[in-house]
Amino acid sequence: MTFTPVLSFPVARKLGHSVNDFVRSADLQAETMVWIARNTPANAVLGPMDLSLEAEAFGARIRFADDEVPAVTGQLVDDEDAVSALAVPSPDAGRCGIAAEAVAKAKAQNLGKPLYAGTIGPFSLAGRLMDVNEIMFQLMDEPETVLALLEKTTAFLIAYGGLLKAAGADGLFMAEPLAGIISPDAFTVFSSPFVRRIVEALQTADFPICYHNCGGNVLTAAEAIFAQGAAAYHFGNVIDLAAMLEKAPRDVRVMGNLDPVSVLRQGTPESIRQAAAALKERCGGYPNFVLSSGCDIPAATPWENLEAFFAAARDETPSSGHCP
Repeated sequence: MTFTPVLSFPVARKLGHSVNDFVRSADLQAETMVWIARNTPANAVLGPMDLSLEAEAFGARIRFADDEVPAVTGQLVDDEDAVSALAVPSPDAGRCGIAAEAVAKAKAQNLGKPLYAGTIGPFSLAGRLMDVNEIMFQLMDEPETVLALLEKTTAFLIAYGGLLKAAGADGLFMAEPLAGIISPDAFTVFSSPFVRRIVEALQTADFPICYHNCGGNVLTAAEAIFAQGAAAYHFGNVIDLAAMLEKAPRDVRVMGNLDPVSVLRQGTPESIRQAAAALKERCGGYPNFVLSSGCDIPAATPWENLEAFFAAARDETPSSGHCP
């Protein structure tokens, strides 16, 4: 059994760094990635899941706090004219350059494990630029405006992914959660074609892309999701992971999906061991299953809870779960 949790923020806190300082510092991010590689049973290091980063590069306003992940506020574009005037930024704009620098600094320290740099997905980025509620209306009222915005977010993400690749990342961890709440029909128009374009532009045998989605409609869009061509997939805790594994190609990794809040943050070491054992029982017989958190783990998660999670991952007791 392999193990790939999303650990950056609680590890940063363990090392004495506030979230606000961490997201602004290449040195602190590199320190955290190195610590994860050397001090946890994770088979790969996942970079910070900061889904404000790329929107900030476009010019969106960001709210920062000491103990919370940065969040986009307000609305950058609201109609066809605003989208048309929106410039695609340089891939190192804003804190994107810091993220690339952090990758380079971490990789220089011989991690001994692959490092997947974090990025947002094209529809999720468009939603942060247009406002989540607004883009849902625009899908029906002005779909061409949304498609025009997606052309720009996709172009940027290809360039930014290339920057992270050049910095030394071994792959990408692409989060596209907003696409997980739209209908399967909308998904095939406004998300999957653009994700596939990014995969085709960047993914190679030596540079895999892991696709993350934690939206509740993911199971209904499974066919389109797996057709995107990513090398691995990571799903949130609202999803029946065994049902998703049943739909998944057997040659791609499927990662997940303990609830990062109710199980890992709010649970106890014993309840975490029980939850992990139950998930392994249900999914461990699938050879492509990888144990993980369902999403990024909150910074304030008690460390004894994470130690219990690590202990559960180290337990290689064979599962009696179904093996297709």
